[in-house]
Amino acid sequence: MTQVGQDTLGTRATLSVGGKDFAYYSLRKASQTIGDVSRLPFSMKVLLENLLRFEDGGFTVSTDDIQALADWQKDPSSSREIQYRPARVLLQDFTGVPCVVDLAAMRDAIAKLGGDTSKINPLVPVNLVIDHSVMVDEFGHPKAFEQNVEIEYQRNMERYDFLKWGSKSLANFYAVPPGTGICHQVNLEHIAQTVWTSQDQSGATVAYFDTCVGTDSHTTMVNGLGVLGWGVGGIEAEAAMLGQPVSMLIPEVVGFRFTGELQEGVTATDLVLTCTNMLRKHGVVGRFVEYYGPGLAGLTLADRATLANMAPEYGATCGFFGVDDKTLDYLRLTGREEAQIALVEAYAKEQGFWIDPAVEPVFTSTLELDLSTVVPSLAGPKRPQDRVSLPEVDDVFNADMANTYKKTYARVPVEGKDFTIGDGDVTIAAITSCTNTSNPGVLVAAGLVAKKADALGLKPKPWVKTSLAPGSQVVTDYLERAGLQQHLDNIGFNLVGYGCTTCIGNSGPLAEPISKAINENGLVAAAVISGNRNFEGRVSPDVRANFLASPPLVVAYALKGTVVEDFTTTPIGQSKDGVDVYLKDIWPTNDEVFTTMAGCMDRAMFQARYADVYKGDQHWQAIDVTGSETYSWRAGSTYVANPPYFEGMEMTPAPVNDIIAAKPLLILGDSITTDHISPAGSIKADSPAGQWLMEHQVSKADFNSYGARRGHHEVMMRGTFANIRIKNEMVPGIEGGMSRYGDEVGAVYDVAMKHKADGTAMVVIAGKEYGTGSSRDWAAKGTNLLGVRAVIVESFERIHRSNLVGMGVLPLQFKEGESRTSLGLTGDDSFTIRGVANLQPRQDVEVQVTRKDGSTFSFTALCRIDTANEVEYFMNGGILHYVLRKLAA
Repeated sequence: MTQVGQDTLGTRATLSVGGKDFAYYSLRKASQTIGDVSRLPFSMKVLLENLLRFEDGGFTVSTDDIQALADWQKDPSSSREIQYRPARVLLQDFTGVPCVVDLAAMRDAIAKLGGDTSKINPLVPVNLVIDHSVMVDEFGHPKAFEQNVEIEYQRNMERYDFLKWGSKSLANFYAVPPGTGICHQVNLEHIAQTVWTSQDQSGATVAYFDTCVGTDSHTTMVNGLGVLGWGVGGIEAEAAMLGQPVSMLIPEVVGFRFTGELQEGVTATDLVLTCTNMLRKHGVVGRFVEYYGPGLAGLTLADRATLANMAPEYGATCGFFGVDDKTLDYLRLTGREEAQIALVEAYAKEQGFWIDPAVEPVFTSTLELDLSTVVPSLAGPKRPQDRVSLPEVDDVFNADMANTYKKTYARVPVEGKDFTIGDGDVTIAAITSCTNTSNPGVLVAAGLVAKKADALGLKPKPWVKTSLAPGSQVVTDYLERAGLQQHLDNIGFNLVGYGCTTCIGNSGPLAEPISKAINENGLVAAAVISGNRNFEGRVSPDVRANFLASPPLVVAYALKGTVVEDFTTTPIGQSKDGVDVYLKDIWPTNDEVFTTMAGCMDRAMFQARYADVYKGDQHWQAIDVTGSETYSWRAGSTYVANPPYFEGMEMTPAPVNDIIAAKPLLILGDSITTDHISPAGSIKADSPAGQWLMEHQVSKADFNSYGARRGHHEVMMRGTFANIRIKNEMVPGIEGGMSRYGDEVGAVYDVAMKHKADGTAMVVIAGKEYGTGSSRDWAAKGTNLLGVRAVIVESFERIHRSNLVGMGVLPLQFKEGESRTSLGLTGDDSFTIRGVANLQPRQDVEVQVTRKDGSTFSFTALCRIDTANEVEYFMNGGILHYVLRKLAA
């Protein structure tokens, strides 16, 4: 049942489609009161409709808020806070498990506060897709998928049991079983409707823009379908589930105008890597990006989704598109009902949401790209925004070898094998991730490369670990129908699973002799993957140079086996007849790709695969769980535990104390990602998390990954800042999660516990772009549980800043021109921050620094608690505490 507002402006109207009436909130009628809104960007029209629908006389949404959105056209920037309510929430299992853990813990807590446990239920639809747990243990043979599924269930049965309990115990909560696909592709192909409907209090069916927030940063992929969605932390998503609006500032919107057409042989991946590079340079963190212009006409819906997907990599909140015939065609292809498609068309045209090249929206700023100038590209070796044109990849790697690693090339024998391995050898070639496996154009192109290579007798180099992990089962259907899967199989790209796999670090181990040769000889091994992230230590602990590429280039690099030669002028291998084969010999034409796609995809495929998407295979069906009001926590579990956030909680929040004489736990550089803060990969045996697991009788073979253990706070707080590549400036020359207690060097967790035992607060200090990457709430939860009270940096990435506030950690930003280095901050300083109990949004805060010799000085920082709602969350100890008290009252 949808709760709607008072409609003070009288914008509610009726839209008749196919003989059925829908209530809706008309932007056309709103214009009669607040002024013409026809030139608002599409994404802003979605926000405006949301405010019209939930306007309640100012309790959460006022007519002044609505007017501010219309007035934005006169000055397209704003500091006004609005309350936005997404229609639904999307989860994946790594972030979904802690969400369900928190909801179960909140049910326990509300019962202790004398409240009603039934209030802890999602009020909007929540779809959780289990896609992050499959690992590439088996690969390169026909049984790889089947065996990986078996291993996945063995490793994760306790988590899956818990998630199935959630699906049976929580209202509006739907779990898509393992082996179905990646959450964003399932969202794009099935869940999203572009126009959402529900009944209101009067029994009328209300139509409105489909909107969502998701606990994965690539939730933005659905922007390609005209659905406004973006990534948030788990704690913010939980609040949205429980009816709490998302508090946000009216955003700036950057318009990205496309002209021209992509040239022969250029892929959507090449385009998105080009745009990512341009947008990072332009600066779009915290802003919306919206694509427009005549060049849109040449992009498929899947191409648009690829562009939207990588919004986190270019730093934007979203990468948005309006609706046109291509949207309707995609809805039809993917099996949506004809009545729904008719509603989308009628609603989009009525609300001014239909792409019209003659109407150019107002934007905060714009940039432009002639699509004909895009060239084949990769990104790397460490960041997704570092685009490299294909002929320059070897130059970039060679420069990295000289400047970063300061080593000369080496080749070494591999124990028990008849080949050697060297610097720059591609040890992982993975077709992976939602960004590209959602796009039939690049998947079919990869299959055609494989077909041509197979016909010539080419094989991957023996040191390459190859894998194919599509984001949906439909991909298998169309590759098989086109006769391409057999060729992918023949050159090692067998199906390994339907999930994120290598893109999130679930690449599985390299063969032991290869891993040994790399690590014993300090080789700089490479990976080429069709993913969206290539941060240090993410893809594999054995691989230092990671390049993002289109799926057909991934196949080609597996055949070439190295990044140290110019890919465009040197052969990638020899045919079975001993003739040199070049990239141009196996690269498909655009016509080949389009013709193949036309013959291998249809609506029936999607309808069949999504007919009973929540049923699952025999493994899922065999999990026998009954629903209950509260969860029976398993004593001794190392996967799921009741977190300590609500221990001793009372209805009245305790006063927030000033931060006195806090010690730095870490001093870090630029571009610290949530991977650095909260790893998702393997757990080392000698780490605090590994030691804790062994103390609890878990063998090293059963460690699983940090991501899989996000439901247990004891593992995760020990894994916070435990990344193998993190560099704490307090312990120079040491790589990995280490810190210093006085002069004693130890693991970050151990040092934090010593400070906590002393009653000493802690701070973290860093440079620019702190918290880039995945929307990991554990990066903030772990920071909180370690005892860190404040994080002081040069700039924050959007989601992580919000997560810190949501966990009661104070985010502070150095003033322009100041930094840890300009102020000479060291691990021996202590930090005092007063006035914390009376903070206001974005106020200046004085930080007093005391040196080791007792001398003091102060600097001014900006409080990055950005809105009044966030102040409330912070003063309550976090957003969940705030919501819990509201529900219990």
